[in-house]
Amino acid sequence: MTTLKSKLQEDLTAAIRGRDELRSSTLRLTLTAITKEEVAGKTARELSDDEVQKVIAREAKKRREAAEAFADGGRAEQAQKEKAEGEILAEYLPKQLSEDELQAIVAGAVEEARAAGAEGPRAMGQVMKIVNPKVAGLAEGGRVAAAVKKQLAG
Repeated sequence: MTTLKSKLQEDLTAAIRGRDELRSSTLRLTLTAITKEEVAGKTARELSDDEVQKVIAREAKKRREAAEAFADGGRAEQAQKEKAEGEILAEYLPKQLSEDELQAIVAGAVEEARAAGAEGPRAMGQVMKIVNPKVAGLAEGGRVAAAVKKQLAG
């Protein structure tokens, strides 16, 4: 069975052969981040696909934030490059939930929390505890929190 990490390595080799500068530099940086994660802590270890996915998600988020920062700073070319790198990384992540799918999951969690007696803004923590495992890797934390706040306020 091919691991996610070995797929990244194979795709990096293919990108280098195909002289795809953007893809090869993006994958190289991501593999470096994965390796760094593997040697962090007391003993070096192989990351599971889930852990590798978390590293990729973190790297993709960095690209998104950098793209926004560059765009706000009027550096469109740099913003475009960061955005393109983020899109490459997104190929290795599960498809993100649509707004409707996220709202539906949050609505269910709000109902569940209410049934357990939690209501209003104070229920935020309880709702997040219910929602997070369901949306892990499928929606960014900020998006989830915003959706929960909106529904609790509603």
